[in-house]
Amino acid sequence: MPKPSLLAPPELERSAVVANNAMNRERGLTGVNSYARELGVDLLAQLAHRPAPSWLDLCSGEGRALREAASALPAGAVLTGVDLVGPLVPRPAPPALEETVASVSSWTPSRTYDLITCVHGLHYVGDQLGLLSRAASWLTGDGLLAAHFDPESVRHADGSSAARPALAALRAAGWEYSTRRHRLTLRGGRAVRLPFRYLGADPAAGPNYTGQPAVASYYAAA
Repeated sequence: MPKPSLLAPPELERSAVVANNAMNRERGLTGVNSYARELGVDLLAQLAHRPAPSWLDLCSGEGRALREAASALPAGAVLTGVDLVGPLVPRPAPPALEETVASVSSWTPSRTYDLITCVHGLHYVGDQLGLLSRAASWLTGDGLLAAHFDPESVRHADGSSAARPALAALRAAGWEYSTRRHRLTLRGGRAVRLPFRYLGADPAAGPNYTGQPAVASYYAAA
């Protein structure tokens, strides 16, 4: 098998697979096509008991779920959506909502959050393990991070699967993984250092478990 040409973040984000991704653009908060269904979490219940709840949604698409949550949460809530493209049709955001157009690979928040989500977004991120490590430190002490993750998208430098060592390292750092649902969860913010060095990504890896074309992330041992 020929070795793929691995791309750095700027080139990867211009690739057809990433730039044209529509995986999470229209998903709402609850219902059939929703965050609640995809993540198996009652998101409002995670936030409602807090006096000033905060939610960061990575790869937020149109931000529908955040907008719906804004009307249901108390005054003082902080909702942040980060997406490479952002809403395709700009519209006024509720006071609680900040919509940021940026790459999640380089963006960093100025605060911590009670809830962090990434619904199918990691499939289009080059350094998936790096983003997960960084996001762990963005959680409050009792916050929850929930994200979809495909271990088979993590590769060694020679192209072989690094799924088992990647999952072992994530679990050792405190993550829980549902194989059936392809969901990672982490409770409680912390510093995470995973034993991998990012090499680059292949946007031509083909479909993943969703049936949609996705990115493969290549790593060497740190």
